[in-house]
Amino acid sequence: MASCSSSTAAMAITIFLFLLSFVTPVFLAKPTHHAHHPRFASHNYRDALAKSILYFEGQRSGKLPSSQRITWRKDSGLSDGKAMGVDLVGGYYDAGDNVKFGFPMAFTTTMLSWSVIEFGGLMKGELLNAKQAIGWATEYLLKATAHPDTIYVQVGDAGSDHSCWERPEDMDTPRSVYKIDKNTPGTEVAAETAAALAAASLVFRKCNPSYSKILIKRAIRVFAFADKYRGSYSNGLRKVVCPYYCSVSGYEDELLWGAAWLHRATKNPTYLNYIQRNGQTLGAAETDNTFGWDNKHVGARILLSKSFLVQKLQTLHDYKSHADNYICSLIPGTPASQAQYTPGGLLFKMDDSNMQYVTSTSFLLVTYAKYLTSARMVVKCGGVVITPKRLRNVAKKQVDYLLGDNPLKMSFMVGYGARYPQRIHHRGSSLPSVANHPAKIQCRDGFSVMNSQSPNPNVLVGAVVGGPDEHDRFPDERSDYEQSEPATYINAPLVGTLTYLAHSFGQL
Repeated sequence: MASCSSSTAAMAITIFLFLLSFVTPVFLAKPTHHAHHPRFASHNYRDALAKSILYFEGQRSGKLPSSQRITWRKDSGLSDGKAMGVDLVGGYYDAGDNVKFGFPMAFTTTMLSWSVIEFGGLMKGELLNAKQAIGWATEYLLKATAHPDTIYVQVGDAGSDHSCWERPEDMDTPRSVYKIDKNTPGTEVAAETAAALAAASLVFRKCNPSYSKILIKRAIRVFAFADKYRGSYSNGLRKVVCPYYCSVSGYEDELLWGAAWLHRATKNPTYLNYIQRNGQTLGAAETDNTFGWDNKHVGARILLSKSFLVQKLQTLHDYKSHADNYICSLIPGTPASQAQYTPGGLLFKMDDSNMQYVTSTSFLLVTYAKYLTSARMVVKCGGVVITPKRLRNVAKKQVDYLLGDNPLKMSFMVGYGARYPQRIHHRGSSLPSVANHPAKIQCRDGFSVMNSQSPNPNVLVGAVVGGPDEHDRFPDERSDYEQSEPATYINAPLVGTLTYLAHSFGQL
């Protein structure tokens, strides 16, 4: 697997520093904070960051490496793709089931990569773990896009998978393989896959240039396919992908997003021209202010605003206004504010997996604040001026709620804090591990566990669940997938925000 390993010298230094940490004479004691850092943080953001990345190891499919840290997980899906004559071993299970959905996996990869691109320089010891999490995904995406004008977008029949409650290690439901091609286009998933490969190419550019070139070359080819053969994958593969990951927002947002990432990764004027020519028809000025695995408009606006704010690319000045409109819709107290918050202060978009919007929005806030600071600019919402500091404060408040500053005094990240969800909607976490129960657990036998009130025996450290309802209530019931199911695309943007917060409070 592609990663960016430390050199032998760097490893020696790491070991030396580790040994040194056991020596605590006065002259080695470090100050607990620096003058330029805030004095007090109510949370250990560094601990939360490490756990948010560790979570991805619990979602791995395929042959697990010897370095696997979530040890109750074992190999799974080792023959994925074989029936179709392709190698589709690896990648991630998206949430609490055993299907590999390409659309959310690609978005997860893009957001993990964006987290590292913006804040990886602050990650210290977690940077290598983050890169390995990205590499686990890109290795799979390269396999899924190995054949020109074809992308394998799903492994596993969701209907039969969801009729079982079994560990990934025991899977015996059909590992059906589904693809998009010229005859069955899927522009959304193709363009998102191109975005993921392009963003990841930036992550590996310095430490593994040859791998980075492979990724960007593939991204270029995949985007061309997405753009040339246009059509929604929710039409051609409706029975397979709906209602799980149906595309409601259409494919225009992914084309703009994919082009934005290719522009950033290649600096090729072709993509800038594409954005200038097609931006409006692809929805650059839309007011659909929800950012997640389905709708990328807001993310594309923030990403493209950097070209204007930081690189001074005047032709993209409209994207600053588009990004500002999003901010004004989000921040309470502005004339255009439309966002709904729970009584406890959590951004609330929808009942199903609301926390994904909390984490993605928080990431956009700290990232846009970074761009604005670099350009010494602010956001003007009517007569209200919104500073980068205000954006960071709003993001911090959302993350603090997630980590325990809420009416329930409960962390929504498994394994973080004194109180966190015990009965998450996750097959591998809820059933006894292979080590403790070597015998196979049959398809329907696991439902007795799923429907029980017993806590999950395997702690899926770092998993962030769907979260509380609009009244800050959270029942912590395994059957309640809307609130109790974790997902890779909830965690991915949180990695960047936690890195920023850990650094700003002197924890990194």
